[in-house]
Amino acid sequence: MDIQDSTAKIKYLIRDRDVRYQAGFDAVLAAEGIEVVRTGVRMPRMNAIMERWIRSCRTELLGRTLIWNQAHLLHALREYETYFNQHRPHRTLAGAAPLRPLPEPITEPARLARLDVRRRDRLGGILHEYQHAA
Repeated sequence: MDIQDSTAKIKYLIRDRDVRYQAGFDAVLAAEGIEVVRTGVRMPRMNAIMERWIRSCRTELLGRTLIWNQAHLLHALREYETYFNQHRPHRTLAGAAPLRPLPEPITEPARLARLDVRRRDRLGGILHEYQHAA
């Protein structure tokens, strides 16, 4: 898809200061009305959070899905965003999701012996959510 074919209006492109981006790269974007914003000098982690999200999305979703059209892509991305923020465990949050804290630990031996965990599949089974049954 080309920039002019998209229905969204792109205003900014955030990029790092890599020498591979030559002046012609910025000129092409400026001709399309896109302002190039460079990350800070000597700040390699400035884009790290977004780059990590994109990598997770590519490996966990887009690498396993055949996308039919733009509407299907947008639906899949919305589902993945919900899954990523509400159900997927994150190491930096000690296994919690960004929008949901960890549940209280189960310490009663009787409850541990009869755990009832339910799985919900999203996007045709590509993503799995696990929850304790009520």
